[in-house]
Amino acid sequence: MSKITIALESAVASVKANTAPEGEAPSARQRAGVDRAFAHILRLIAPRIRHFIRQYGLTAHWDDAEQACAIAVHRAIQAYDPEKAQFTTFVNWQIRGELQSLRFRLMTDQRPSAKKVEAVTVSLDAIGSGEDGEEISIVASIEDEEALGRTEAAASDYLAREAMLSLTDSYIEHLRKLGVDRLRRQARPKKARKGTEEAEAAEGSGERQARRVWRAENAPIDPADLAELEERLLHNRMVVENRLFDLVPGDIFEDESGLLRERARQIAKRAARTMCELAGLDPRFAMMAEYGRLLCAH
Repeated sequence: MSKITIALESAVASVKANTAPEGEAPSARQRAGVDRAFAHILRLIAPRIRHFIRQYGLTAHWDDAEQACAIAVHRAIQAYDPEKAQFTTFVNWQIRGELQSLRFRLMTDQRPSAKKVEAVTVSLDAIGSGEDGEEISIVASIEDEEALGRTEAAASDYLAREAMLSLTDSYIEHLRKLGVDRLRRQARPKKARKGTEEAEAAEGSGERQARRVWRAENAPIDPADLAELEERLLHNRMVVENRLFDLVPGDIFEDESGLLRERARQIAKRAARTMCELAGLDPRFAMMAEYGRLLCAH
């Protein structure tokens, strides 16, 4: 092997030795070792890179071609297996592949469809002239005047939607707590009343016996009643998202008699009033105070 080949093998081995295992963050010493070895590899194969750039006719796009070659070297180091071939042979094919891909991308303006619209491919590192005649890079000259407006509008829509969904979640959770409390109160068993009567009789006869106190929070709930509650909550959520926030498009509560629409209107009216109160109590919805007043007005 030549001296360059031996030096390349040693530098590649150094890169692999300083590469942290997958899933672990490299240390500062490892990063420095990789950077030094990679820079040394690029210096060793610099003549080869210049030769391939000229061979593929990419001298007009020298910076882009050098970047493509650096990517090729990086990929070659990661995939290199010393038992299958020498690094010099392996990296040659990687460089050729990257330069061939770059040339294909740059030469797309030579196609008939590109010539028809007079398309011209330029390097992003190329220097052009601004309106005042000053030199300006191609990247800096690419400007979308409507990009800022679209970005702000999209961000505003996203934040508004998330706020509406969070407020709806708070409202549904509020209804769930009220519904569960009501079901627990309705679930008071007859045995509780009978136990109270027996305790009162025992006290009258002089016997000391602790009263059995019934508590609503300890009463079991019929699973069928709980399922019915969740079904009503789902219906209320659909009403709120459809009639108050337009999150569900179309009129999904329309029927021939108009009963569904009227019922949905009443649910939406009560929901708007309750959600105004919830928004005033929760600091997360402080910015929705104005929107809440609009809801309450309807």
